[in-house]
Amino acid sequence: MLVDKLKPIVARYDEISELLTLESVLSNVKQLTELSKEQSDIESIAQKAKTYFDVLENITENKILLEDKELGELAKEELKNLESAKAILEEEIKFLLIPKDPNDSKNIYLEIRAGTGGDEAGIFVGDLFKAYCRYADLQKWKVEIISSSENNVGGYKEVIALVKGNGAYSKLKFEGGTHRVQRVPETESQGRIHTSAITVAIMPEVDDVEININPNDLKIDVFRSGGHGGQSVNTTDSAVRITHIPTGISVSMQDEKSQHKNKEKALKILKARLYEAELEAQNAQNKETRKLQVGSGDRSERIRTYNYPQNRLTDHRIGLTLYSLEEIMLGGLLDEFINPLIAHAQSQAMGGIE
Repeated sequence: MLVDKLKPIVARYDEISELLTLESVLSNVKQLTELSKEQSDIESIAQKAKTYFDVLENITENKILLEDKELGELAKEELKNLESAKAILEEEIKFLLIPKDPNDSKNIYLEIRAGTGGDEAGIFVGDLFKAYCRYADLQKWKVEIISSSENNVGGYKEVIALVKGNGAYSKLKFEGGTHRVQRVPETESQGRIHTSAITVAIMPEVDDVEININPNDLKIDVFRSGGHGGQSVNTTDSAVRITHIPTGISVSMQDEKSQHKNKEKALKILKARLYEAELEAQNAQNKETRKLQVGSGDRSERIRTYNYPQNRLTDHRIGLTLYSLEEIMLGGLLDEFINPLIAHAQSQAMGGIE
């Protein structure tokens, strides 16, 4: 019952209000800060719950008055308004009860890799990365390329970037998965439509306190950086490969001339990948959580199709199709997909609250 969920929240809010009047709390900066933050976190839901309780009480009182000859009609009319207010409040409260994703405010590592489709897949990696960069610019986020591996036709085999900005994860967390593109490659003389695929991973940037790695679990190899065609671009062993032995997850980094900097970058990305793997494991164990997701973030799951001949973009998870692919790839209309995905996830989460 919704009331049973709300009573402890209201009780705790009132309890904190009392505690914040005590001299012992006011003189303790740490306790004062913690209690103030906790109260702030539950204030919206507590106040909304109190209004909801008042409406329920008024409904009960007016139902009793229905039998009154003088006040019965007035009570009947009032009940209509109260029932309407009750329904609205319940939807608002369900929204407020949705557990907040602790990663929503974090920066992200955006990792895009070419999949099937040869050079065309690599070209599309570059196209999609540019679209995300334009979108990030509109959000006033900063994009820093951490690592990239270019192909021979102006695209990427892989690009990893750190996207810095408030809400980066909350906006882009549903972008993870397989993105399929259908178009006529510039190299295709016969004008045939080519289908290729790339994978996107969205990983929250994590602090050292969030994921602890035992140094004994790491295998670190150093080697000489290589350029296109295998030629050496560095005369020292500055490239670094770090492998997490228990999971087999490996990260290579060679963009910096300094071995130390490559190691530092590789370790940060490794932590993000381990954190992502931990989240996926938790979601797999929690079936309810799994059902509430728009998509699993699994890179094997095809989430979108970009059809250039028809100027069409389809998100297969929510069945949304827009015929404005060119504008979307310029970054400005990407919210036309991002916002419905967020709304859909919230709607599913609200459906699990009774």
